[in-house]
Amino acid sequence: MFDLVIRGGTIADGTGRAVFTGDVAIKDGRIAEVGTVTGQSAREIDAGGLLVCPGFIDTHTHFDGQVTWDPHLAPSSWHGVTTVIMGNCGVGFAPVRPGQKEYLIDIMEGVEDIPGSALAEGMPWDWETFPEYLDSLDRLPRSIDVATQVPHCAIRAYVMGRDRALDDETTPEDIAQMAAITREAIEAGAVGFSTSRTFLHFSHSGELIPGTHSNPRELVGIARGMAEGGSGVFQMISDSLGKEPDRQWMKQIGQITGRPFIFSMVDVRADADPFEFRDTLEALEQVYQTEGVDIRAAVPWRPPGFLMGLQTSLHPFTHHAVFAEIADLPLEQKVARMRAPEFRAALLADAPDMKKSLTGLVTRFDKMFPLGAQPDYEPRLEDSIAGRAAAAGVSPSEYAYDALLENDGRNFIFVPVAGYTQGNFDILHEMLSHPRSTASLSDAGAHVPSVCDASFTTYMLTHWVKGRTRGARLGLEEVIRKQTSEPADIYAFHDRGAIEVGRKADINIIDLDALELHAPYTAFDLPLGGARVLQKVDGFRYTLVNGEIIAQDGEMTDARPGKLVRGPQSRTASPIERDVVEAVG
Repeated sequence: MFDLVIRGGTIADGTGRAVFTGDVAIKDGRIAEVGTVTGQSAREIDAGGLLVCPGFIDTHTHFDGQVTWDPHLAPSSWHGVTTVIMGNCGVGFAPVRPGQKEYLIDIMEGVEDIPGSALAEGMPWDWETFPEYLDSLDRLPRSIDVATQVPHCAIRAYVMGRDRALDDETTPEDIAQMAAITREAIEAGAVGFSTSRTFLHFSHSGELIPGTHSNPRELVGIARGMAEGGSGVFQMISDSLGKEPDRQWMKQIGQITGRPFIFSMVDVRADADPFEFRDTLEALEQVYQTEGVDIRAAVPWRPPGFLMGLQTSLHPFTHHAVFAEIADLPLEQKVARMRAPEFRAALLADAPDMKKSLTGLVTRFDKMFPLGAQPDYEPRLEDSIAGRAAAAGVSPSEYAYDALLENDGRNFIFVPVAGYTQGNFDILHEMLSHPRSTASLSDAGAHVPSVCDASFTTYMLTHWVKGRTRGARLGLEEVIRKQTSEPADIYAFHDRGAIEVGRKADINIIDLDALELHAPYTAFDLPLGGARVLQKVDGFRYTLVNGEIIAQDGEMTDARPGKLVRGPQSRTASPIERDVVEAVG
């Protein structure tokens, strides 16, 4: 007797093989049969006409704080994600010495734009060492599985103290201690080590974060500690984008660990050559083919960007003195004032303070796009605020003003900050199609007041498989593979990522025809009422974790089958295979 059988679904099994129609039987949280299932079950789901695929694995999240207060890890679980990996970009909350909690919060608030008040109020902080942090996570009930990497910032602060954490150079003793902590973390269940080497990452106090200028020999030393731990992925965000000379020590780390090295391929330089990535990816492919070193570029499903609106901290009028008069009003009062002709005239006549940080960015009307009720993340350049204003015969400021007031002031303006210089996704398509790339960088849990890229896993289907009209699409089987078995293989999670006998029954059942993203919206549901942007979706009929239904038709259930994933995972024999072994034995 099976616990559950999914009948007659269109199965994309996660391996890249062609879809097929079949059944999936589940018992004791594992996939027991795939194909034509004749056995009985306690429950059945009719999946006729529906897509059945593995649960999605999101390798680049920042749920490090939210994981302690939100059992659902929304909105990722709304979008079919069944495993998340935290501790990216070198930031996180363990290890932490007594008295350093505020420093790590300051770093996370600055780098990932997560309200510090929510982190201070919502987290238990019942740990010091990384193994103790994992034990704390392990005690919490949750809907989906979580795994975490050990962050460079926290290790540096722990070893070198607040006063020396920003030093460029380290002593051999410092490196040895950091390597030992990394080894301890890996042995306790960390799935990797992460670091940041970008000038974009500042603490909330305005300092570059620990490790930004660290000598490569420090990272090589830490990699030796990871290698001694026996597993893990080395993750990095860096302004070098995998180019020389960094590529040499990146390769050295890959050789030392024998494990994948992942770096973020997101170039925010306005004057960057948009095709520079080709040489990098080809060099990485040559290194892989000739030396077996696995270095991969993390590439997003759509350009990283942020949303501007009357409920976010940034929009085209943020730095106008006239707007400051109403900035702190509740939304309804703010909208009412903005609809008054005299206020409109005064604000449009006012000039922004160009000395303020980011004023230039939020007034680049040719680089921002109204998002609308049906979000379009691949708009034409002529659909920018500037382009639409010219077509309407009004100023860009007037058009932006009216766009912000749509939907009673809840509308958003989308500002892509990287990867959209050509006004289409053709470059992204080329990157995503390259064997040295891996689909990633949702940043779920981060930049919550103005970003919701946790919907990447829905968007890859609605846009790349179903809806793209201005360029080549991607095949369903390949898109599913890149979000399931590929990340599972990278992180050695061999117990998930495919619809195969013996794997975990982490499964999505999706009405692909009905799959549709809603417009993002602002919710005030963080600890102490902090704001974040969320995005709902239609079309996910069921999401299962360990064989239990955690979501049905857009609603979360009371099931809490999610676990902490500690290190590499092995595929286990299915219940039927165990029965056969016992019978033979």
